[in-house]
Amino acid sequence: MKKLILIALAAAGAVLAKKQLDKSNAERAQWAEATDTVSPTHQA
Repeated sequence: MKKLILIALAAAGAVLAKKQLDKSNAERAQWAEATDTVSPTHQA
């Protein structure tokens, strides 16, 4: 019974870690897009 509880807790922890990682990656991508340097497309 204890092993089952430990497995369930480990699985829940893995799910939470995955969600946090996905959130972090999405936020990082937004910052990268927002702070991306703009190269001039035409000569003045």
